[in-house]
Amino acid sequence: MHKGSLQFYPRVRAKKVIPSVNWSPIKKIISPSKLLGFIGYKVGMVSVFAKDETPDSMTKGKRIIVPATVIECPQMKIYSIRFYKNNQVAKDVIVSNEKILKSKLNVGKNVKNVDKIDFDYDDLRVVVYSDVASTGFGKKSPDVLEIALNSSMSKEEKLNFVKEKIGKGFFIEDVFEKGKQVPADVRAVTKGYGTQGPVKRFGITLKSHKSEKGRRRPGSLAPWHPARVTFRTPMAGQTGYHNRVVYNNLVLKIGKISEEDINKKQGFHKYGNIKTNYILLRGSVPGTKKRAIVITPALRATRNIAKKKLEVLELR
Repeated sequence: MHKGSLQFYPRVRAKKVIPSVNWSPIKKIISPSKLLGFIGYKVGMVSVFAKDETPDSMTKGKRIIVPATVIECPQMKIYSIRFYKNNQVAKDVIVSNEKILKSKLNVGKNVKNVDKIDFDYDDLRVVVYSDVASTGFGKKSPDVLEIALNSSMSKEEKLNFVKEKIGKGFFIEDVFEKGKQVPADVRAVTKGYGTQGPVKRFGITLKSHKSEKGRRRPGSLAPWHPARVTFRTPMAGQTGYHNRVVYNNLVLKIGKISEEDINKKQGFHKYGNIKTNYILLRGSVPGTKKRAIVITPALRATRNIAKKKLEVLELR
């Protein structure tokens, strides 16, 4: 029996580095945040020394070591406001034409005014771009993403909220409240390995050294009848570079480098130094270092994760 899950079919390369998000279920969750997503960049993993304050925990009151991932979260700015009518885009009002956007989008010379909205709409979302040039790892081209707003607000409240943020931008504190440990979902593109055989791709067992026609291949592709090879047969193909979601990563800490410097003396391996804001998530995150990651509030938080409380003491 091979180990390849049939949940992830077809196993093809992701179309783009920054993953798309289905906002329909996320915007309905009960969350205090008005903005429901943020773009970050994977820095690397660290060991967090923390005091366990989880109720009824076997290690309550003790110092434990927790694996965690550091994600740098530079400021996001608004490129346009996208208005929806009957679940379709009715109008896209561009409010920014910075030079940094020219590498990604066809930016016009003039921007539109959002004070006069003379058309009917049901909902609105914001198209944002990350100020990645302010980070320390050298990338200049921004990542662009459409992000939904919480459905608990009316469309007038959403529009007023977005108007206040034009020219000012969003910070990670607009999605996750600083000082609170809440679960979060992470969407990213995994590390790519190119074309690999069925042993690495699906985890099938190596055949005996006396077997014919290769050790690193399945013993049989299919029966005589039905006279075809099914998609369930483990075969060689694309491995890695897939869109994946990791649910319920606990937010351990949110901070600013200007207030608390967590950089290592030699910098983070294959990344360098963090220069802006950062978020610390419990556990691992898909993708290579420097990869763009989308962080959202937890879609289906479990009680086990929601009750965890860890006081961060130091990072190593």
